[in-house]
Amino acid sequence: MPLQNRVTPEGLLIATEARGTMMGNRGGAIHNEKRQIVRPFKSRQWITCLLEFKGRQRVVMTPRLYTELFFLDEATAFAAGHRPCAECRRADFLRFQSVWPGRVAGEKLLVDAIDRVLHAERMDADGSKATYREPLELLPDGTFIRQEGGLYLVRGSSLLEWSPSGYVGRQERRNGVMAEVLTPWSMVACFRSGYVPGVHLSAALLG
Repeated sequence: MPLQNRVTPEGLLIATEARGTMMGNRGGAIHNEKRQIVRPFKSRQWITCLLEFKGRQRVVMTPRLYTELFFLDEATAFAAGHRPCAECRRADFLRFQSVWPGRVAGEKLLVDAIDRVLHAERMDADGSKATYREPLELLPDGTFIRQEGGLYLVRGSSLLEWSPSGYVGRQERRNGVMAEVLTPWSMVACFRSGYVPGVHLSAALLG
């Protein structure tokens, strides 16, 4: 049976046999001795990492160690509220940090300050996914929206339907529509300032 360690753009943890292209965690162990998810997060340090780094190997969901989570791609991880890891993805993190909204050039911006903002933007007080509304035509590429029960990636003039194994359908992006946005506001601001999140190869196949 697959483990419940795959992350959707809504931030939910699901069990699926589909493989992810990126790994991450939520600040520690969120599983028990039976490798079952028992909490949504351990701390506000939600990160996304490389699948391989310096030859490190470990058994997934080892008791009392951090819970390995997996994502279809970087855009999915961002939508769920996970930022780039400052260790294994140092260059990506620095690029992300450099376009963080409101940052003053030359100012030292601590990782914890970013995590505090993102944690407030990820979820509402009841623990559900926090969303907000913006005009669809103004959203930058890489943003995720929820529409008519489906999850869609904004890409050019298209909306690409997400699935655990890849993007499976395409719709035209329409003007004059208020979209329910899943990707946290500060991350969308980073996209507007030039950070382009990576997407699964299936996106290119849809045009």
